[in-house]
Amino acid sequence: MITLDPHPLLDLQAFITLFPRPLGEMPSSSELVGLLAWDAPAPLHSDDTVREAVRTLLRHGGFKPAGRSKPASEYLLKAAGDNTLSSINLAVDACNVVSLHSGLPISVIDLDRTRAPLRVGIAPAGASYVFNAAGQIIDLSGLLCLFDAEGPCANAVKDAQRTKTTAETRRTLSLIWGTKALAGRAAQAQTWYRRLLEQHGAETKSLSD
Repeated sequence: MITLDPHPLLDLQAFITLFPRPLGEMPSSSELVGLLAWDAPAPLHSDDTVREAVRTLLRHGGFKPAGRSKPASEYLLKAAGDNTLSSINLAVDACNVVSLHSGLPISVIDLDRTRAPLRVGIAPAGASYVFNAAGQIIDLSGLLCLFDAEGPCANAVKDAQRTKTTAETRRTLSLIWGTKALAGRAAQAQTWYRRLLEQHGAETKSLSD
């Protein structure tokens, strides 16, 4: 379903989630929301080695993962440390929990808001998209991205506004932006991530086996 351009470092893990009801009707459990705390007990823990390996992955195409363009996993760590990381919806909460504790950036998008074909590769110079409801734009030049028929729509920094989940979402695509420098870590993150969703009654299907 997703074609991958050659990349020496990328260890992408991808899966689809099918929710029995729209996300607006499926609140996250208190146990899942509790895992949004940086010191919550978790099977994976981030550290400086993980953070540097992720940044090296994103630098490969010439992107500079720092400042406002730092990996999403680093943003989550800061937000959790400031006690500003809160529940959004079941799909995003599970994504944020696993990204926070694994240290790996993760994209989760509404699959029904994309248009086939899907491909992962490095964005060309000048590529950009709107990443929030306020209309702010991120420069994607040199950054690993998911592309659909309309262009880039997700990456390890900020996902596109046009493919984000809503209260009506029933199918999501999750991409764990792992690196070969952290062998097995992305697969471990996927296993935990899918288990969290399945505990809430969702069905998951791997695309990276």
